[in-house]
Amino acid sequence: MSRRVRRKGSHSREKDKSISHRDSCICDVPSQSDSRIEVDWTCLPDDTVVQLFSYLNYRDRASMASTCRTWRALGSSPCLWTSLDLRAHRCDAVAASSLASRCANLQKLRFRGADSAGAVMYLQARGLREISGDFCRDITDAALSVMAARHEVLESLQIGPDFCERISSDAIKLVAQCCPKLRRLRLSGVRDVDGEAINALGRHCKQLAEIGFVDCGNVDEAALGNAVSVRFLSVAGTRNMKWSLAMQLWSKLPNLVGIDVSRTDIAPSAVSRLLSSSHNLKVFCALNCTVLEEAGNYSAYNVKGKLLLTIFTDIFKGLASLFADTTMKERNVFWEWSTSRNGVGYVGDVMNWLQWALSHSLLRVAETNPQGMDNFWLAQGAALLLSLMQSSQEDVQERAATGLATFVVIDDGNATVDCGRAEAVMRDGGIRLLLDLARSSREGVQSEAAKAIANLSVNAKVAKAVAEEGGISILADLARSKNRLVAEEAAGGLWNLSVGEEHKGAIAEAGAVKALVDLIFKWDSGGDGVLERAAGALANLAADEKCSMEVAVAGGVQALVMLARKCKFEGVQEQAARALANLAAHGDSNSNNAAVGQEAGALEALVQLTCSHHEGVRQEAAGALWNLSFDDRNREAIAAAGGVEALVALAQTCSDASQGLQERAAGALWGLSVSEANSIAIGREGGVAPLIALARSDAEDVHETAAGALWNLAFNPGNALRIVEEGGVPALVHLCSSSASKMARFMAALALAYMFDGRMDEVSLTGSSSEGISRSVSLDGARRMALKHIEEFVLTFSNHQTFSAAAASSASASLAQVAESARIQEAGHLRLELRLGDLLLCFGILLLFSGHALLLLCCSSPSQAAGMQCTMPASCRKQELHGSYVPLPLQQQHRLKPKSLQG
Repeated sequence: MSRRVRRKGSHSREKDKSISHRDSCICDVPSQSDSRIEVDWTCLPDDTVVQLFSYLNYRDRASMASTCRTWRALGSSPCLWTSLDLRAHRCDAVAASSLASRCANLQKLRFRGADSAGAVMYLQARGLREISGDFCRDITDAALSVMAARHEVLESLQIGPDFCERISSDAIKLVAQCCPKLRRLRLSGVRDVDGEAINALGRHCKQLAEIGFVDCGNVDEAALGNAVSVRFLSVAGTRNMKWSLAMQLWSKLPNLVGIDVSRTDIAPSAVSRLLSSSHNLKVFCALNCTVLEEAGNYSAYNVKGKLLLTIFTDIFKGLASLFADTTMKERNVFWEWSTSRNGVGYVGDVMNWLQWALSHSLLRVAETNPQGMDNFWLAQGAALLLSLMQSSQEDVQERAATGLATFVVIDDGNATVDCGRAEAVMRDGGIRLLLDLARSSREGVQSEAAKAIANLSVNAKVAKAVAEEGGISILADLARSKNRLVAEEAAGGLWNLSVGEEHKGAIAEAGAVKALVDLIFKWDSGGDGVLERAAGALANLAADEKCSMEVAVAGGVQALVMLARKCKFEGVQEQAARALANLAAHGDSNSNNAAVGQEAGALEALVQLTCSHHEGVRQEAAGALWNLSFDDRNREAIAAAGGVEALVALAQTCSDASQGLQERAAGALWGLSVSEANSIAIGREGGVAPLIALARSDAEDVHETAAGALWNLAFNPGNALRIVEEGGVPALVHLCSSSASKMARFMAALALAYMFDGRMDEVSLTGSSSEGISRSVSLDGARRMALKHIEEFVLTFSNHQTFSAAAASSASASLAQVAESARIQEAGHLRLELRLGDLLLCFGILLLFSGHALLLLCCSSPSQAAGMQCTMPASCRKQELHGSYVPLPLQQQHRLKPKSLQG
């Protein structure tokens, strides 16, 4: 795919073309290349405007209605305000009151959260027939009671799927008394539903056809036996049921057609009893009932005229048996039913209820991810979710899409999906179905479909399929949505797709970079989820050189620095710091490194983030400072902002931290230590001891950064003495002889060589480097140990005589001068000297390992070389043995949506 950077000057022309094309499509006017067609929108017929308004969400509809008086009147048409979905917005009393004038004919309402539940009465929608609230964990009896009292004609009340533990039987009784026309009641997670509440429903709600007490603590089985009007009953996930008593009483319910006992401990005997004794029962749903599944003897449940749905039965075949049409394709049963004439009446009621029950139970099973379900998911579970996505019920579509997003996840923390499950979705045409839903005009469906696409895209094969099906453009469009939940999930999808190098160019060309940056400015407060996903996607994109330029041009530096400075959410801080680190990783090819450092407050914010309580934030902030330290101005500005003190403190506290944090903490000190002033400051602040401790790490990457920092510090005689005093010689000797990283071994050898070049002797004679307190330091043993291992290290890489002869034959005067000046001076009774061949071999290895070797070879003495201290770039993954190094971006990350419905 092309990764061409869009030219800045072409934006306006592209924008004009897109607007012209969009207008011509709406007006059904042929496009003309030679003239611009002016459209007078106010001349459209009223019914056309109303039809156009019907495709908009209520927020955009209200915005369009504010343009003129005519459209204001049309925008308030009762037919446009029969349903309202407030889930993506904070609905308080003020917001609800502002909508009240349009809600006189409102019949269906969906909201999210307990706060919104308290504001429902301000809509003044007395004619509401359906109310559905999700994530209402904190909803109280008072709020539910007021809701019921204000809506006497209510026919359907659904509160869930979060546990509503603050709702009691008293509120259920009040609902029964205030809503006599109630036909459907679904409540989740109520602690106790007593007999009085259930009997009140039976007395006052004569048309109550469906009861769902899902995931409840206790439900009075005997009282449910008195609910004679009930046709569909769900107690899925409910605990403490007395199944023997329940089956005995429920089998006598005269109108009971369907029952759902999924995720309970129902016994096989109870299932057999109800199937054989209930005359009207047609459907028995028992998914993930462990006791039933372990009992075996499945043929015992085959009762003529009764359909049992479990993980060990063929659910599609059973569903198809409900219809007389034998030509119906079993796997398309829900779609074919919804497009047929069977959508009403007895079968229609059964199918509508079954879709709700199956989608709810499958989602709950996916969330808990019990063992032993792999075969079910691969054989029919994934196909069931895909089939349910074709339901005519919006809430069923949403739950099915969320189920797909959830069942593929096997490890949230490590962003791991089950490849078999993900590819099963792809094989069954799930990617196309999800993308079609993502293009729906219904924002709730868009959000959940985008969430599923995001999680599935962690799998590389699925990500490729999403890209080939046009998913990147769809997600880029959704990222521009004014609905925060939709934009958040779309940003999550772009985050995961941007892990693949092959997708980054397409993401940039789809305009997603600008959309992601705009999200940060749009939701700079109150949108932690969307901010984290947008910053994470930008971090991955910034790892690509061309895309990093797009991020900078789109205002990404300013946006990310703003997050690092102002946002208090740790997930956002972590991704913002990682994005800034990756932007700064291309210092040799663009000016982003300098641009980040010049942004007001950027370096100060990153220094402050190294003190965070969250390890991930500390790690990414240190990585960003590491990369930024490759710019001379940034290096000194970091030190001026307190970076030396902060990074030394970080190194002192990360001995038990993750490998990544250790590597970046040492790497940032390595980067700062290029400056002689910073090197001295690091030693003075106590940075030597923690670097020595990190040099003892078991990780190769930490070896390299710690050895590199100690190498730079060793150029200063005072620091060299500190390294000896703190026990650094044995640590460096161990690295030199035992590290699996050749680079770490080489830099450890260099550090030892420069420590014992003679300059440290003068410092040791005048006293200790610590607090000016005089102390005698014996260097003989340390010098002997160091030189011995340096020689052993050198000899391990080549035949000594051959290399020495070759080097001597081509050695310049400068090489000989370096060798001569680097001889160790007499120390007491011991006189040691590095042979010319040894030095030539050491510098030859230097040539092999480092692009900085020529600088050192041109120096007349180690003291002159001390002014040319060298460091390795701040990369998360370093490429060894390539001669020179460029900064590489930090590791790219996948992002999984947590296993819940919560947006």
